[in-house]
Amino acid sequence: MLRYLIRRLLAAVVILLVISVITFFIFFALPSNPSLLACGKTCSPSRLLEIKHSLGLDQSIYTQYWEFFKGLFVGRDYGDASLIVHCHAPCLGISFQTDTPVLDTLLQDFPVDLSLALGAAVVFLILGVGLGVLAAVRKGKAADKIAVGAALVGVSLQIYFVGLLLMYVFVDKFAILPTPNYTPITQDPVAWFEGLILPWGTLVILFLALYTRLSRSSMLEVMGEDYIRTARAKGLSSRTVILKHGLRAAITPIVTIFGMDLGSLIGGSAVITESVFGINGIGKLAVDSVTNSDLPVILGTTLFAATFIVLANVVVDMVYGIIDPRVRLA
Repeated sequence: MLRYLIRRLLAAVVILLVISVITFFIFFALPSNPSLLACGKTCSPSRLLEIKHSLGLDQSIYTQYWEFFKGLFVGRDYGDASLIVHCHAPCLGISFQTDTPVLDTLLQDFPVDLSLALGAAVVFLILGVGLGVLAAVRKGKAADKIAVGAALVGVSLQIYFVGLLLMYVFVDKFAILPTPNYTPITQDPVAWFEGLILPWGTLVILFLALYTRLSRSSMLEVMGEDYIRTARAKGLSSRTVILKHGLRAAITPIVTIFGMDLGSLIGGSAVITESVFGINGIGKLAVDSVTNSDLPVILGTTLFAATFIVLANVVVDMVYGIIDPRVRLA
């Protein structure tokens, strides 16, 4: 198992390297001039050349990527002899638009995505698995039909529709909740909770439908296995059969999907949610960087999100060994 995890970690490093190369080279296929964007509208040709040189854009694309890759481990210097700015390792570059280190910007926005992802994930995982198991156990009955119908409606909805609807009902119409925003939990836990209730609710409604359907189908498949019938024949209680024998075997595909979803949410994939509620997280930062052709921020947000997704896969592999002894034996 240890050797397998080491191989997975090495593979993760290779994947992140490939992602950085692809993202870097795709950027240069875009019809934009980063140095012109950084210089502004009233930019003289001489000033444009200075900015191009200070950003390293006058070098070949291969040299630029090598400097970027080297900066991840040893840091990097920007500017000319008159003004040199050092970016400490791991250096993801200096933003063309704000002249600030990309890593500092990501770390500043990271608590927003972490709060948004963890808060919603805990709720939709527990409720989704619970409703899915209930629907599977009560197959064909009222509880099953209601759960399946609600899940079908939830899958059909879109984030921007649910988010705006919740905003209208709870903020504009009845003024039950404040306008969604992010307040650091260390500063005011109550304001942190109140400001994220609606974004959490939006994500929960959409992901809850997915996990309910997935849990139901997985449980139905497991409950038809021979060892489940054997457990019932031995006189075990329904609760023991369902939770200890059934759910433990059915949870494997759920863990896989949850690991991917949680990794992508923490990495800033909740772009539409942040845009709907006006929350400045990594997802919104990624959209703005594409609009502004800000190469360092594009690379930084892409690698940041990819890192969490890849690490989530590694963690999922470790969890497999805990919940399924067959993985450890293999």
